[in-house]
Amino acid sequence: MAATPQEPGKPVIPRALAFALRQLRRAPATLGWIFIFWAAGTVSSSLIDGPSGTLRPNVAAAAHSVPGHWWALPASGFWAHNLTGYLLGSALTLVVGLALEPRMGSARFAAAALGSQILGIAAALGFLAAAHQVMGAWTREMSGHLFLGPSALITGALMAGTATMPTLWRRRIRLAVFALLILLALYTGGFADLVRLGAAVAGALLGPVLHGRAPRFGRPVTSRHEGRVLVALLVAVSAVGPVVAGLAPHAAGPLSVLRFLFTNIQPVDPQTLQSLCTDPGQVKECARAQLQLRAGAGGIFMAVLPSFLLLLLSDGLRRGRRFAWAGAVLIELALSVLAGITIAAALSPVPANTAAGEAAGPIEVPGYTHPLALILPLLLPVALTLVLLLTRKLFPLTAPAGTYRSLAVSAGKTAAALASVYLLAGILLAPGFTPVPAPLDLLADIPDRFLPLGYLFDLSPAFFPQSTPAVILYEGTGTVFWAVTAVLILKTFLHPVPAQHAAGTARAREILKTGQGSTLSWMTTWPGNTYWFSATGESFIAYRTIAGIALTLGGPVGPGHQGKSSLAEFTAFCTGHGWTPCFYSVPQHLRDHAASLGWGSVQVAQETILELDTLSFKGKKFQDIRTALNNAAKNGIRAEWTTYHDAPLTLAAQIQEISEEWVADKKVPEMGFTLGGLDELNDPNVRLLLAIDDTHQIHAVTSWLPVYRNGAIEGWTLDFMRRRSTGFRAGIEFLIASAALDLQAERCRYISLSGAPLARHAGTTPSTAETPETGGTGGLDRFLGRLGEALEPVYGFRSLLAFKAKFQPRYEPLYMLYPDAAALPAIGNAITRAYLPAIKLRETLTLARHILGRATYKKPPINQTGHQSPSRNPGEEHTVKPHAPNPPRP
Repeated sequence: MAATPQEPGKPVIPRALAFALRQLRRAPATLGWIFIFWAAGTVSSSLIDGPSGTLRPNVAAAAHSVPGHWWALPASGFWAHNLTGYLLGSALTLVVGLALEPRMGSARFAAAALGSQILGIAAALGFLAAAHQVMGAWTREMSGHLFLGPSALITGALMAGTATMPTLWRRRIRLAVFALLILLALYTGGFADLVRLGAAVAGALLGPVLHGRAPRFGRPVTSRHEGRVLVALLVAVSAVGPVVAGLAPHAAGPLSVLRFLFTNIQPVDPQTLQSLCTDPGQVKECARAQLQLRAGAGGIFMAVLPSFLLLLLSDGLRRGRRFAWAGAVLIELALSVLAGITIAAALSPVPANTAAGEAAGPIEVPGYTHPLALILPLLLPVALTLVLLLTRKLFPLTAPAGTYRSLAVSAGKTAAALASVYLLAGILLAPGFTPVPAPLDLLADIPDRFLPLGYLFDLSPAFFPQSTPAVILYEGTGTVFWAVTAVLILKTFLHPVPAQHAAGTARAREILKTGQGSTLSWMTTWPGNTYWFSATGESFIAYRTIAGIALTLGGPVGPGHQGKSSLAEFTAFCTGHGWTPCFYSVPQHLRDHAASLGWGSVQVAQETILELDTLSFKGKKFQDIRTALNNAAKNGIRAEWTTYHDAPLTLAAQIQEISEEWVADKKVPEMGFTLGGLDELNDPNVRLLLAIDDTHQIHAVTSWLPVYRNGAIEGWTLDFMRRRSTGFRAGIEFLIASAALDLQAERCRYISLSGAPLARHAGTTPSTAETPETGGTGGLDRFLGRLGEALEPVYGFRSLLAFKAKFQPRYEPLYMLYPDAAALPAIGNAITRAYLPAIKLRETLTLARHILGRATYKKPPINQTGHQSPSRNPGEEHTVKPHAPNPPRP
């Protein structure tokens, strides 16, 4: 089609400019503030150097603004220190305002910004008043500081605006902003840093209130992946903060003392240098000071080496690496010991200086007038050590065998090469040192070159570099070594995690692919399981021992005719180790065999199977499924197969975002054992099906586990199932239906939609084994029924089973088998710990509260098929709830 010519005389507005104008019209409060900001600066001649004269105390907030100049609290947001402040403040305000004001509404946005400004300054003043007795010198210094500019307004508005964001992004933005502001406030300690931190807190509290909700203070539930990120961020902030304080010229924050512990950056002023070098008895002290003054990038790097290593290891913590965890623990333990020595020195008097005839008191740090002000910050390494020890289970991933042996060899070779260079070059550059070192002196000094420079000043080195080449050699040896080692360590973090997470995994996988398992058998390859192999070597059982219970994941895997003998062999194996076996999630035929042996059993789940050879989404009963398929096509959404292992970074990041958003809205942690998460997706054998649109945005994601029989894949099992809260509402129905049709075309026999624990289809009845030897289990079955009803508001197992009923599946019961009813309490404990290994006391109490309050729970509405709707909202029938569940199974 030919382009339509423009009408003569009509101006052509570029599309980008038209869009910008539309956005500006949606943010009148932002534009109004910018107009007042520049008008006030222009009228008061403050654009270049800020307000001056009598205007300054009236518009600049300070420690003495209240009560005499209380109006400076709101007014300080409408002036800046200089032209740079006006330009930068306007740019930041535009960015935040254009993004949040249309979302919040102009009145709420303005109220949040101005309210946060006032409350933030008030909070800073209150903190300074409270800290006066402990850190008097610091608070007195703050009295001379002024606060000007819109930074508190912007920060408060941003934090308030997060109340309108999805859970995951709300938490991420708050975490990033608070981490930065807390770092600046605790380490640099400027008045403006305190104000911005106070404004951020005020904004986070005002946001929900302005939208008619009460602020929530509960600990956010995180997935394993997000938990790693949080710990890594904590370690990184603790590493960067002391460096910031050490490099800042006037750092005086409450934790700025840690720069002497983490970095030992001790700048020397020229006056101190002159006084040291004019004293004949201070020759070595003069040399140390000269070395510090001449220290270049290499010297600074070696001075901050502990912080650098912690920052390096934080990347490994983010990836869940056990090596990074161990390294961080060792460094924090070393710093804890050093902190203890420093505290002891601070509390103990220094021996009398006989030369001067004066007795010295305890160690003093400028700005710290109370011992607690020095001691409490030094306890940070101890606290970080405890955090790392308590979160140990978040970091189970190891590199392939031999990785760290290779790392040690490479680092050793690098150290040997650099030591040789230092020795030979040192002999050539010996005149550049004071005093001139002998070869043996250089040889003895080699180990010190690889240690943090700042920590050696108390060891009285035998010689110091004077010439520039000598300084480069002296500082560069350790710098090059640690730079090379850092690259080597980072490479180990990028090495793929080996599939063999326990002895026998490769062997178990081979049996699984060539033998006969169940629809749940691929879960036996997940981390956390141990393997028992039969006497023939053709069968295995995956299990985990918890408090004396050998809890299996499914039944024996291998040739079908060996199932009964494998059960007997495994039982004897457990008895020999003093364990009680418990077979969890096994099919009917194995339950029948166990019943003949006098074992007890109870149905713990119901699996849903779709037979693909006869599947056809036709007829009234599949109306919802056809609607989902048709609506997806109308919205330009397609189903795309991939694997998490091979997915582009942009898609993997979206999958992670969708998953973390789902977990963040839960009051209890992500479950494990038979419930896969992000870690279990990273397997080349696991297929992902994505609901993705033309803009490459993922609306929903499902994962599928292979089911093998005699060397061929005969079906697939649904595992991971989550949907973007703002995405296509019928995304999960669309993906399951698409998977069924695609796998049908691949000539697969069936797909399993997995089971739902503690849930049964309305048309089935409970089935338990009752024998004279074990006693009746009808009471246990009734208890599990009540427990499933109580947990429904938390995990939605029954709603999920009802949701799967849309696909008209075949139902198969799954059982738990146990030899002795007396072991049921221990078995219950083992199952709970298997599913929720990281559950905390608060989350346990949340679950208990739901269980105790089960009498008040109202069942979800009944839909037209007679099944409970999976939606909590009656108006959302035939759709997945906004955060589609992680598909619970037994």
